Amino acid sequence: MAEHDSDREDREPDDQGARFDEDAAWEAIVAGYGDEPPDPPGSKPFKSVEDLALLEAETNDEEPEEKQPAAPLGGSVTFAPGVGPRDYTAPEPSDDDLDEDDEGHFVPPEPPPLPAADTTAKFAWLAVLGGPILLLLAVLLGWEMSWWLTTIGIGGFLGGFATLVMRMRTDDEDDQDPGRGAVV
Repeated sequence: MAEHDSDREDREPDDQGARFDEDAAWEAIVAGYGDEPPDPPGSKPFKSVEDLALLEAETNDEEPEEKQPAAPLGGSVTFAPGVGPRDYTAPEPSDDDLDEDDEGHFVPPEPPPLPAADTTAKFAWLAVLGGPILLLLAVLLGWEMSWWLTTIGIGGFLGGFATLVMRMRTDDEDDQDPGRGAVV
């Protein structure tokens, strides 16, 4: 079980004569700030990427030999200033590159006109949008909500929505295989 502070107060310390000098400990920490502690005996020093190809185990007791691997590992390609992949410029186009009638840019063809909506679809959209707008105006302007206003608003919305859903086209006319991919 965990030990509580009240249990520690009743016990006597193990070392009666040795007192911990906190000020001396802080002075030692501050004096050694920035110094790298020595590696423990038998530990391996940090190897750079170039030295990873060497398979010998080096310790701190031995002086490392200066061996260059056959080819550096990792590393990156460095370029001289002004000579890099981002400094590449495309050659200027010549007159032979373009056709006489081609100006070098794409002009899309005119899109086909939208299909003309029939009268039934127009009234259905008017009912779908007009019913809620009529009810909103009645609330904002403080009109009395009579039965005919409510019937026109809600009934118009539901009737127009049902009309639009019933008139939706089905894709049953396309009996072609849908898995053919893009058709150009």
